[in-house]
Amino acid sequence: MTLRFLFADEAGDFEFRTGPNISKYFIVCTMTVDDCTIGNDLLDLRRKLAWEGLPVASYFHATTDKTVVRERVYDLILGGDYKFRIQATIMEKRKALPRIRPTQERFFQYGWFYHFKNALLPLLPKGDELLITTASIGTKKGQAVYTSAVNDVVSQHLARDRWKTFFPKSEADPCLQIVDYCTWAIQRKWERGQTEAYDRIAPYIEYEFDLWRYGTKYHY
Repeated sequence: MTLRFLFADEAGDFEFRTGPNISKYFIVCTMTVDDCTIGNDLLDLRRKLAWEGLPVASYFHATTDKTVVRERVYDLILGGDYKFRIQATIMEKRKALPRIRPTQERFFQYGWFYHFKNALLPLLPKGDELLITTASIGTKKGQAVYTSAVNDVVSQHLARDRWKTFFPKSEADPCLQIVDYCTWAIQRKWERGQTEAYDRIAPYIEYEFDLWRYGTKYHY
């Protein structure tokens, strides 16, 4: 029996309307690894960048990092002999039936359910154990709801003794910062048609699925 690691992030918002700065898509993205060496090396990179005098923050975040920092992070992720894989479920929000999104939490759980069922469960060897680390979001009260949603989804698919979940802030775990970079690249492709970062991580993407790709009706 082997312990495997899964790190998760999301991209997009829960606004179900059109307008400036409102995302078209909600994306659930995960990274699976057999060990966390890649995260340890990212910490070393942050120290190196600080020594070089580059504008590195207290943790890496693709949206706010300067281009020069972002490029070095991608160089690290893609330049080492790391065995990691990326999975992403894409949800075009305008195609979501109203009954799927009565609340933000319900919509979030819906995306996680199909992501875990289709993207992750088939890839998990029978009998292996799984530590799921996902970035915390929102307020303490809101986080409790999202935590419950993830736990409920996983419990529907795996025996309780095979998995644990952990919900730290992204700055607490460098592997969460790596999956943030991968999520950012995928989101840029879908939201803006910009594929420069996506093309770099594409060889590591083993699952990328548009959940409502056959849908033709928009609900707002």
